[in-house]
Amino acid sequence: MTAACRSLVLRWGPVILIMEIIFLASATPSTEMLDFGVIDLLVKKGGHFTVYWLLALACLRGMGDTPQGRWLVVGWCLLYAISDEVHQSFVSGRNAAVVDVMIDMTGVLFAVWLYHHFKRVQHMVNAGM
Repeated sequence: MTAACRSLVLRWGPVILIMEIIFLASATPSTEMLDFGVIDLLVKKGGHFTVYWLLALACLRGMGDTPQGRWLVVGWCLLYAISDEVHQSFVSGRNAAVVDVMIDMTGVLFAVWLYHHFKRVQHMVNAGM
């Protein structure tokens, strides 16, 4: 494997892996989904937030922290969240929910904000401020 190919895999492999995890989770029929009892709603909605938070961080890592990169990551994650809900609507016992996209995007926006501010603080520390 060439250095360029290896770099590409290291930068974008995590994005593809997380997208695959989201796809497989959405393809699970409702009868096969785990039930977490009293905290079921919290675990499942928390999962939406967390997995899209991770997806955004992976995308930012692959793309870099620039204003254009941040907007591209937000747009890409929004499109993926919407397509994920559409995909889920074709799975037995599952449906698409706008609120899930909103939760997904809350995770994405938090990740973008956190990543940007962490990089800014890191830059200030490296500059000796």
